[in-house]
Amino acid sequence: MFTGPFFEQFLFITSPMTIIAIAILIGAFIFMFMLQKKRVKFSTRMFIALGLAIGLGVALQLIAGLPADPSTITWLDETRTWYSLFGSGFTKLLQMLVIPIVFISIVRVVMNLEGQNLGKMTGRTIAWMLGTTAVAAVVGIVLANAFQLGQGLELASSSVEPKEVTTLVTTMLNLIPSNPIAIMSEGNVIALVIFASFIGIATMRMGKRKPEVIAPFKDLIEAAYQIIMSVAMTIIKLMPYGVIALLAGTIVGRGLDAILSVGMVVVVIYLAIVLQFMIHMGILSVHGLNPVSYLRKGYEPLVLAFTSRSSMGTLPVTVETLTEKLGVNGATANLVSSLGTTMGMNGCAGIYPAVLAVMLARMTGIPMDAQFYVLLVVVVTLGSVGIAGIPGTATVSASVTLNGVGLGSAFSYIGPVLGIDPILDMGRTMLNVNGTMVTAVVVDKSLGTLDIEKFHSKDQVFAEDIEVA
Repeated sequence: MFTGPFFEQFLFITSPMTIIAIAILIGAFIFMFMLQKKRVKFSTRMFIALGLAIGLGVALQLIAGLPADPSTITWLDETRTWYSLFGSGFTKLLQMLVIPIVFISIVRVVMNLEGQNLGKMTGRTIAWMLGTTAVAAVVGIVLANAFQLGQGLELASSSVEPKEVTTLVTTMLNLIPSNPIAIMSEGNVIALVIFASFIGIATMRMGKRKPEVIAPFKDLIEAAYQIIMSVAMTIIKLMPYGVIALLAGTIVGRGLDAILSVGMVVVVIYLAIVLQFMIHMGILSVHGLNPVSYLRKGYEPLVLAFTSRSSMGTLPVTVETLTEKLGVNGATANLVSSLGTTMGMNGCAGIYPAVLAVMLARMTGIPMDAQFYVLLVVVVTLGSVGIAGIPGTATVSASVTLNGVGLGSAFSYIGPVLGIDPILDMGRTMLNVNGTMVTAVVVDKSLGTLDIEKFHSKDQVFAEDIEVA
């Protein structure tokens, strides 16, 4: 109906259906805004947004006739692009906060430690993160074998090539900050944490020697922290709107047939995610913490992680939930959450590469003996260090693992799986964030700084339910 370069290439609207789909999304936004004005609880609005997103995405797919490749339907492709304006736009706003929040929070935390053992906190965090990643790899291996994944399966070759893999030594060297400005622009969170820790330690030491000189800097950091958290809360208020656009856009852009074509892979990975999630809840129980209280108060970052597919983008919400609702000390929450965006991701760097490795090993006839499995768990665990918490990084983890166990040449055979990667990435990212939150709670309890009363209380007040200027 609408032709010409202006409509086809610039405006990207050539069909009335595109306009209708955009109008429906805006209508959903208006409905959510009305609920907000009526002061409906944030948690309730999040669940409503999730339901609207699924309903909208499936409805548009049904109208289009459930195409095998949604990109061939012009108005669906246009709808996906316009939905990404709101969905990806919201994610970018969250990502905008990551670097300043990490830097300011870590400096503030370290300079105010007052005798707390930073080394003990960091050591326990790394141990829990890598330990749960190793467990996640075992879970993936067991389920992939239980379902005989890859047996009789002939995946078509793909033009996708494995991404460049760096050595362990290079990876460790990259964690040492040589240029503070560069690590900020590159989003190297671990290096930023190290740099901020040095600044915080120096501030703490000099604060004791020359308190009158250091006091203005401490006040500056405290003021910056309050300001950036206020900005974060303002953006978090947009979360229900972002959830609708993100999830609906994913369903519209990928379609239902794409999921069914590699259905067993989806089933195995999501079963592994559920099982690892239950292990997380078991860890809480062993430490005397009620998983029900945890889930009742901590589900909001999990929903955002599921829809945004970004552990890093979820960081502000994760920190706020840990401190304000789960009673985690600010020092622990900021340190663990920051490290969790680039280390020990149970879903993306644990389950996913382990499942793919077993599947490809069976397809290519490589013997899977005890040595193979031990090597696989070690490679998966070490390879989880330094993987950025943004959409698509699971492919890097898979590349590292497959090359590490001698299956790099078979990477092209996972093309169909990569085609539905966003569907898998939603569950993987949710598990990543859950692992980080559980680690923060457990580490904080082991340090004796967890507010047990707040953790178990039935009070569900979240910063979003408080008016933010």
